[in-house]
Amino acid sequence: MKVKSTNYKISRSLLYVVLLILTAVMLIPFAWMLSASLKLDKDVFIFPIQWIPENPRWMNYVDIWTKIPLMTFVGNTIKITLIVTFLQLLTSSFAAYAFAKLKFKYKDTLFMAYIATIAVPWQVYMVPQFMMMRNFGLNDSHLAIIFLQAFSAFGVFMMRQFYQGIPDELCEAARIDGMSEYQIYSKIMLPLSKPALSTLTIFTFVNTWNDFLGPLIYLKTESKKTLQLGLKMFISQYSSEFGLIMAASVLSLIPVLIVFLSLQKYFVEGIAATGVKG
Repeated sequence: MKVKSTNYKISRSLLYVVLLILTAVMLIPFAWMLSASLKLDKDVFIFPIQWIPENPRWMNYVDIWTKIPLMTFVGNTIKITLIVTFLQLLTSSFAAYAFAKLKFKYKDTLFMAYIATIAVPWQVYMVPQFMMMRNFGLNDSHLAIIFLQAFSAFGVFMMRQFYQGIPDELCEAARIDGMSEYQIYSKIMLPLSKPALSTLTIFTFVNTWNDFLGPLIYLKTESKKTLQLGLKMFISQYSSEFGLIMAASVLSLIPVLIVFLSLQKYFVEGIAATGVKG
């Protein structure tokens, strides 16, 4: 028993060492970005890397607000991200409840057909979507991006996996008590699905906040552009202001970190629950 206990401790220690090394490797790009955000352009790519600048240039964090209309871009990004995240939580959880707890004709066929769209790359139907939005008169508007991202097959799949782990007897008892399907959804299913909703919130928020190609295709007016498009403005035809780019990139990470740290308690639980049920 002592030998097994010793081997177990050694294996656990090695595992922790490997995890620490991998964590350090993954954090190196972020450390470099933070370091570069405090340097002049000519010092960004100096090798060996000077991780802590001798004369930190804090003015980079001031200049980014005056070089481009960064506040406008941040406001547009927050607006689109919050609306898309809310709509995806609503539509995904609502559709998932129907697929998981209701009985109707061709339910499994419809679900498989909808989920199969996950396997189709967005580049395949990117042009037809653009033409459709243009015909609707929504080109160069935030509504085009919001409408196209308000529904998520992945979100429906994940929420359905979670709902299937909730006993059907709970819904049946609620129906016997006279609750409608809308009441069961809002008063029973939603409160029980905080881990899955938190996980979907993180995925949706991060993907929408970091989206570059969608806004690049649909948004042409400068006052409507998002933060990711704004970062590109620091790159001119002949030079790139890497210090300012890194400073703006550091600021763009803050909302993502806030959302993740706020919901991390439910994140692991939601991933585990949706991964083993169904």
